Amino acid sequence: MTTARISTPPLPPTNPRRTNPTSLTIVLKLGTTSICDEQTHLPKLSTLSLLVETIVHLRSAGHKIVVVSSGAVGVGLRRLGLDRRPKHLAVKQAVAAVGQGRLMALYDGLFAQFDVPIAQVLLTRENLAERTQYLNACNTFKELLLMNVVPIVNENDTVSNAEIRFGDNDTLSAITAGMVNADYLFLMTDVDCLYTDNPKTNPDARPVRVVEDVGELRDKVTVSSPGSHLGTGGMVTKLVAADLATAAGCTTIITLSHPPLIPTILAEIQSHTPNTPFCPTHGTHFLPRPNAMMDRKWWILHGLKSFGAIYLDKGAVRAVMNRHRSSLFAAGVARVEGTFNAQQCVRLLTIIHKNDTETVIEIGKGLVNYSFAECLRIKGHKSSEIEGLLGYVDSGCVVHRDNLVITNRDVDVESIVLEGVSRRGSEEDNSPVASG
Repeated sequence: MTTARISTPPLPPTNPRRTNPTSLTIVLKLGTTSICDEQTHLPKLSTLSLLVETIVHLRSAGHKIVVVSSGAVGVGLRRLGLDRRPKHLAVKQAVAAVGQGRLMALYDGLFAQFDVPIAQVLLTRENLAERTQYLNACNTFKELLLMNVVPIVNENDTVSNAEIRFGDNDTLSAITAGMVNADYLFLMTDVDCLYTDNPKTNPDARPVRVVEDVGELRDKVTVSSPGSHLGTGGMVTKLVAADLATAAGCTTIITLSHPPLIPTILAEIQSHTPNTPFCPTHGTHFLPRPNAMMDRKWWILHGLKSFGAIYLDKGAVRAVMNRHRSSLFAAGVARVEGTFNAQQCVRLLTIIHKNDTETVIEIGKGLVNYSFAECLRIKGHKSSEIEGLLGYVDSGCVVHRDNLVITNRDVDVESIVLEGVSRRGSEEDNSPVASG
């Protein structure tokens, strides 16, 4: 079968945020169908045993391992004698509560044969939306790994709801990889790699081995097939996870749920000759972005829910996108939507005029220094006028550059039709000097 490579660049260095050059931090994600039989819901002890043995082998080589494991609902179904995954949230949460304890007991029994301690880490998106809780979780991971403990991570299904769920453990594994500054994220699934189409229905589907740009990939492959009736993910969620993890500087690999492949893949990577095209024989490798986001901006982009929107005029868009050093000032704000408080996350939007149509596009996200009501009063005004309008000044800018993340650098600034009250003022206030 011909390999379809999106690109064949030289193999990049490992995560630039890592601090220990002698060991790798590796996140392994297993889905429900890798852990439980889809029909009987019995645990796949052979796969789990191979996973534990592989982790022991990797640890003996000096690497630190984090496991993101689905399976609580599947194990709970078996324990309760139920046939299918419940549709109602409360029932599903109850089944997960039954299954999570038994799943951890299963892991603990297998790891205990090698005297390897494990820890249960249950997360929700709400935990990570507050900076202090996010940092606490990061510090907990750090200490567990320093203690040579293997964290077993899952979403806290018992308390999560539809609005604060990660949605699937592919996304959770990418968030976890970013939190632990992982070098590699392995998404273990029921196919050996990503294909240009579903190989089960299209005999002409070709394997994709190396991906440098996830955005380009979406235009070249078909990934519409859903997950299993037990699991919540599919190949689409794995592309989302790869996008998140590579933004944090983590190489992401989609491969079979056959744990002994992991050391083989790592050996192939390590044997690659520098400055030559990387052509792996196992899995699909998503290469990390050349300029990985620093922790705070990555957290803003991927850890926070947006509570409103701020529309920028042309001068503000030009300043925050082209000058790279500018904060967003009130003079560049043309419109405010939503209900948000200070220090909550908002989307930064603008309106593009093209072919006689107006399209709202997102250009970034950021932590806002003023509430919705305050932004309404100060929008379009210079920073020097804020005190007169509000009676106080909490900050000279609406969103500081350190709390602002650009998500779309392809905006045609000259096509923007939403003008602010004072374009001259926005360009003046959004200059690099004024951003301080």
